[in-house]
Amino acid sequence: MPNITFILGGARSGKSTYALKLAEESRKPVTFIATARAYDDEMSARIQKHQAERPAGWQTLELPLRVTSAIPQIQSDVVILDCVTLWVTNWMMQFVRDDLVDEAPFMQAAQAETEDLLAAIRKTKQEWLIVSNEVGLGLVPPYQMGRVFRDGLGWVNQRLAKEADKVIFMVAGIPMTVK
Repeated sequence: MPNITFILGGARSGKSTYALKLAEESRKPVTFIATARAYDDEMSARIQKHQAERPAGWQTLELPLRVTSAIPQIQSDVVILDCVTLWVTNWMMQFVRDDLVDEAPFMQAAQAETEDLLAAIRKTKQEWLIVSNEVGLGLVPPYQMGRVFRDGLGWVNQRLAKEADKVIFMVAGIPMTVK
């Protein structure tokens, strides 16, 4: 039976740093699943910075979309999935035409992928540290893509939080236990 810790918070709230800390403190083998895509130089620099922060002995899997397919092969005791926000973004971008999201197919894909992810995790025995952004605390986005993204990620976050054994909300680098 897996143990799932879901870590969420705002941008730059310390989510990833906290997940890394928990994994390092476990002193167990770690697999890091990275979901980021480098769309520009700034994102490439962010990815390189995050890669440099990880211990050399950790296995890293770069999986912007097909996270579930790799889960059965993971042998480590601890798995960090960082982050759900970018994973959902990558799925959403497949449904964008002329700066508009085809909402119904995107939501169906996000829900199906989330259920597949949870089903795959349930078959493991690892400790899972899953990182995501909380995007529902701000104003309603003024554009359709932002609203659809917020709704999709909000649904995914609720689903992951429901299944998690522990939920941590990060505020200014301080972990607050929600569940």
